[in-house]
Amino acid sequence: MTIHYDPETLKKIVQERTIDESAKPVLARTIQEGIETAWDRLEAQQPQCGFGQTGVCCNRCTMGPCRIDPYGGSPNRGVCGAGADLIVARNLLDDLNTGAAAHSDHGREVIETMLETAEGSAQGYEILDTKKLMTVAAEYAIPTNGKTKNEIAKAVALGMLEEFGTIKNFIQFTRRAPEKTQAIWNTTGIMPRSVDREIVEGMHRIHMGVGADYANILLHGLRTALADGWGGSMMATEVSDIMFGTPEIKESWVNLGVLKKDMVNIILHGHNPVLSEMVVEASRNPELQQLARDKGAQGINLAGMCCTGNELLMRKGVPIAGNMLNQELALATGAVEVMVIDYQCIFPSITRTAACFHTKIVSTSEKSKVPGAVHMEFHPKNAMETALGIVKLAIENFSYRDQNRVLIPGKPVKMMAGFSVEAILGALGGTLKPLIDAIAGGQIKGAVGMVGCNNPKIQHDFGHVALSKELIKRDILVVQTGCAAIASGKAGLLLPEAAELAGDALKSVCQALGIPPVLHMGSCVDCSRILVLAAELAKALDVGIDQLPLAGAAPEWMSQKAVSIASYFVASGVFTVLGIPPKIFGSANVVNLMAAGLNDVVGAAFAVEPDPIKAADLIEKHILAKRKGLGI
Repeated sequence: MTIHYDPETLKKIVQERTIDESAKPVLARTIQEGIETAWDRLEAQQPQCGFGQTGVCCNRCTMGPCRIDPYGGSPNRGVCGAGADLIVARNLLDDLNTGAAAHSDHGREVIETMLETAEGSAQGYEILDTKKLMTVAAEYAIPTNGKTKNEIAKAVALGMLEEFGTIKNFIQFTRRAPEKTQAIWNTTGIMPRSVDREIVEGMHRIHMGVGADYANILLHGLRTALADGWGGSMMATEVSDIMFGTPEIKESWVNLGVLKKDMVNIILHGHNPVLSEMVVEASRNPELQQLARDKGAQGINLAGMCCTGNELLMRKGVPIAGNMLNQELALATGAVEVMVIDYQCIFPSITRTAACFHTKIVSTSEKSKVPGAVHMEFHPKNAMETALGIVKLAIENFSYRDQNRVLIPGKPVKMMAGFSVEAILGALGGTLKPLIDAIAGGQIKGAVGMVGCNNPKIQHDFGHVALSKELIKRDILVVQTGCAAIASGKAGLLLPEAAELAGDALKSVCQALGIPPVLHMGSCVDCSRILVLAAELAKALDVGIDQLPLAGAAPEWMSQKAVSIASYFVASGVFTVLGIPPKIFGSANVVNLMAAGLNDVVGAAFAVEPDPIKAADLIEKHILAKRKGLGI
């Protein structure tokens, strides 16, 4: 259905929705042609449920659903007697459990793939980073003398898989944290015992009639978050590096302009790199390249989306089409033959959008089936076979593209990515001393780990880009993962030239090292890289992470995974500012604990501030206080 808007009205609607210049022409098309997007669905949901937004809606048992008056009136108890504090805390832990499970289950799949590779039953895989393999093996006290890399990889994989249900009562990678931070976890009783145990116990605690002390429930939430950040997510990152190579600094391109009108376009969307790595290899197959030419295309073009895109960008230099709110718009270009999905942050609506064009959605995970998609289930034992089938499907589909409906907007933006901890150390000459000296000398006031999603409640990419610009202007280095990093890439902040937007001191550091003032550190599981970097800085200074001039920020977060990430940042000692209010404001006690009380428990807390300038004020004030505490 075509909808006619006058040009000024259309421009205003588009501008209110996104700052992504490459997205604007395609977004205008979706509005005019009546192609539904997340923004339309958000508008249709208004007004959203106030009980749900403040966290005082409980659906734990069939005596409910119950709701509490967030203003202190009646009803003030659920049928079981739960009040606002308990209902809000249980709902928050429920979200956190889900987020921790999502990241950690991703980690388990990558580890299982390494195990199958080591045993010789996975198709097309090999161990690429033997140096990191040996480093991790040493951490697990695995003997390596006289053993092949596959034998070592098998032992590492089995050691990691044990971490999901171990009875040794600690997760190996928590030993990477400085001793002073570990002491806080032990004193407060939040040292994670195993990955699955904390998630399962969290689900038990929020069952009707179990936990009734909101503070006790939320403390367990911190333990579950640590099991994710220092467990499941960190294992996902480390094993992905071992399997596919530790990222090195490289240049690539970003935004919807990376799609090609004369090529077969395949978008790889989701979070798990295990299949997408094989698709990259399959796309290079000479027979498939020839088949693409036979069908009238110039070749095969791969583009990433969301965190699968970040994984490929970091390791292979594959260009990235966009972040979460770009997924429907990429389809609406009419230029995509196949969008391959694995799991997480994938809109169930994408098959409806794809149906407006020739595009096929290919689902690959038994956990993530989508009605209307072609399901080509992926398993490591037939990885290459599946990948070749997907690429062939895309090539065959090119014949059905209507070139008159192709709308590829503008030109892609160049970006620099691949800033793993190892790459950062390499850029600094193999030691953190230059970074420590720059912080001590004031050239860098501190650093902020900016993470998280897109949320249509905030103008697309504005939260990430505006806060990044404000922080670097104040000589605060920014490191980013996930959708935040993609947003900064589209805005040109992931280039050394962006140092011109930084304060004079930070600009001089960036120019000396040839790096951007905003560093792309990877996908959302790679927030664990930020933890490792923070731990190394703290150990070099013989302090806890909570004493460092660091902060976290999630300006546009939306997912349960972001709840877990933000929580393990805070539990690790990193003050974290959220741009979207969490669903806790129906309980003053929970708000006070999260915003202040946790300072006395773990040395850090949360803040909520949607305005980027005010958020930067909060962060700068915190960083300056930490500098004063260190005497610098």
